[in-house]
Amino acid sequence: MVHKTIQQLPRRHKVLLMVLSALTAIILLLPSEPATASRNTQELELGKRYELPINIETEQAATSTAKERPWQTYKVKSGDNLARLFQRAGFTPQETYKVSNAGDQAKKLLKMMPGDELRLAKSDDGSFEALSFTYSPTEQLLIEQTQDGFHSEILTKDVEVRLGYAAGEIQQSFWHAGVKAGLSESLIMNLAGIFGWDIDFALEIRQGDSFNLVYEEEYIDGEFVGYGKILAAEFVNRDEQFQAIRYKDGQYYTPEGRSMRKSFLRAPVSFKYISSNFNPNRLHPVLKTRRPHNGIDYAASTGTPVMAAGDGRVVEASYNRYNGNYVFIQHGGKYVTKYLHFSKRAVRKGQYVKQGQTIGYVGATGLASGPHLHYEFLVNGVHRNPRTVELPKAKPIDRKERTEFAKVAEEYLEHLNNNRRIMLAMAR
Repeated sequence: MVHKTIQQLPRRHKVLLMVLSALTAIILLLPSEPATASRNTQELELGKRYELPINIETEQAATSTAKERPWQTYKVKSGDNLARLFQRAGFTPQETYKVSNAGDQAKKLLKMMPGDELRLAKSDDGSFEALSFTYSPTEQLLIEQTQDGFHSEILTKDVEVRLGYAAGEIQQSFWHAGVKAGLSESLIMNLAGIFGWDIDFALEIRQGDSFNLVYEEEYIDGEFVGYGKILAAEFVNRDEQFQAIRYKDGQYYTPEGRSMRKSFLRAPVSFKYISSNFNPNRLHPVLKTRRPHNGIDYAASTGTPVMAAGDGRVVEASYNRYNGNYVFIQHGGKYVTKYLHFSKRAVRKGQYVKQGQTIGYVGATGLASGPHLHYEFLVNGVHRNPRTVELPKAKPIDRKERTEFAKVAEEYLEHLNNNRRIMLAMAR
């Protein structure tokens, strides 16, 4: 066979060889697969299942979404709305419209109040990128502009619930004792509400009375954010002990399973103080004559709401020179409650009212020496002392729930007992 050198080849063959050589050089210079892919390939084993490696573009996109935005905070002022806030931020009316219509969750923006804060983020070109509105300790509205338009969602934080304990002895007043024990206003009022069917907190509280309770404390990310429900409580009033356990139905029961809720409240006003006890021979403060005072006077500021002591029908709602503005309520066929000297009535004759419903406001109309509520309680037409009258027994817990409730009650009673022992030890 005769061998030819390159120089001896025809010209067109030389050109073809040069092109092939150049292509080969280019292919050799191209970069190989990424190192990560190479390692993954080397580590594969026959018959073993592997997850697909994360796509590099997806990973970069996730990082971009998770990065912290350059938020700017705007405080809501009196008279502000979303349009005014967006105008201050430099956004257009069109952006305001799109954000306000970004799903049902965007309606939360209608509830902004002065003092609230709105966080806004802008894109590089100054257009709207995102909005964040924290409207409760656990909930946050987030509105973002995405490729598909404006998207809204509610972000929530988990709440950690811990048990809190408090106890106190009354020296000046129940309110002062509660504050001294570290209770919030809501916890003090809720504690009085639990025992409001058994104790008249405006009249029956005495020095030496005591309370003890277990309640919820709420934390988010390890930071205290507020108080939850009272889980168990006891109140010692005039050496008589009352105990209450909260059950899963949201109601309170005695440890034996009898409802704390009864047909009548002991007091139709929030606990304050009263100007006279039940006294059939007391001297009338205006007429200066001795006449029966068949009820109780609760001294309170004009405008203080007065509640219906029980469910019933309003049989009288009128005015006269002696009673001033007054309301009488019939409770079944046996009981009647009377409320006198209102500054204003809140119900009308024939109306059905529920226990705890506001029926009027404290005043000084009629024969009254000052703003107060005069309250009477009649049983079969006979005046009885609202503080001591025997009331219908409360209903027991449902028979099906008694076993489970007994376990709950035992657990919380142990908490109360332990707290009481600790407080006694500290007092010594």
